[in-house]
Amino acid sequence: MGSVIDAFQFVYAPQIINGLSIGVAVVLMALGLTIIFGLLDVINMAHGEFYALGAYVGITLLALGVGFWVALVLVPLIMAPLGYMTERLFIQRVFHQRDRHMLTLLLTFGLAIVLEDVYKLIFGPQPYSVDMPIGGGSEIMGVFFPNYRLFMMAIGVLIIALVWLVVYKTRLGAMVRAAAFDKNMASSLGVPVSVVYAGTFAFGVALAGLAGIMLAPIYSVFPTMGKDFILMAFSVVIVGGLGSIKGALIAGLFLTQIQALSSLYISPSWSDPLVFAIMVLVLMVRPQGLFGRLGHA
Repeated sequence: MGSVIDAFQFVYAPQIINGLSIGVAVVLMALGLTIIFGLLDVINMAHGEFYALGAYVGITLLALGVGFWVALVLVPLIMAPLGYMTERLFIQRVFHQRDRHMLTLLLTFGLAIVLEDVYKLIFGPQPYSVDMPIGGGSEIMGVFFPNYRLFMMAIGVLIIALVWLVVYKTRLGAMVRAAAFDKNMASSLGVPVSVVYAGTFAFGVALAGLAGIMLAPIYSVFPTMGKDFILMAFSVVIVGGLGSIKGALIAGLFLTQIQALSSLYISPSWSDPLVFAIMVLVLMVRPQGLFGRLGHA
C-alpha cells in the first residue's frame, strides 16, 4: 500500500498537476475558438497567432517596466479591440458570401501566415523567456506543487466559470445564444447581431491572448509558438464538439491529462500523435463531438 501511495505522490501527482495547469490554458484557447465557431460559424485558423500575440504583447509590456500582474490584466484588454477590428475589417468582408466557410478559412489562414512573419520581423526568430512571477512551491498532502501552476489552475477555473455564467445566465449571453441559434429572428427582436458577432470574436481573441501571457513564464515566446498550441486547441474543440463550452472544458482537461500521463510510459514525441488518434477515434464514432453547439449548455 505504501509503494502505491509513494508512486502517486512522486510520479503521478506531478504529472497530473502539470496536465491540469496546461489544461486550463488550453481550455481558455479552446473556449475562444469554440465560441467563435458556435456563433459566427467561422473556423479561425489565426487563433494560434493571436495566442502568440498575447505573449508578445505581454513581454513588450514587461520590457516597458509594467509588472507581470498588471500585464496579465492589460493583455486581454489590448487584444479585445484588435480582435474587434479584425472581425470588422476582414471577417465581415467575406462573411455573407455564398462560400463563406472556405473564404473565412482561407482568410484566417492567410492572416496567420502574415502575423507569424510580422512577429519574426519585429521580434526576430529567437525565443524570449519570462521570469516566473511566483516562485517556490507548496506541499499538499505530501506532494510538492509549483505555486505558479497552482495559480494558473485557480485563475483558469475562475475565468472558465465566469465565461459559463455570462453565456448561460445573463441577458448578454442570451443575446449571444439567440444570434447563434437564429440570427434573423434575433435581429428582428432588436439584437444588434453585427455588434454581437464582432464582440464575440473580440472576446475569443482576448481569451487566446490571456492564455499566451499566462503560459509565457512556462514556455518560451517565439514566432511559431501558435502553431504548436493551436493543434491541441483544435483537437479539444473537435473532441468536445464544435461550439460547445462544456465540451471544450471536459475535452481540454481530458486530453491534457492523457498527454501528461502518457509521457510516463512513452516518448514525449508520441504524446501529440496519441491525442490526434483519440480525436480521430471520436470523429469515427461520433462525428459531431461529445456535446452540442453553443445554444446548449
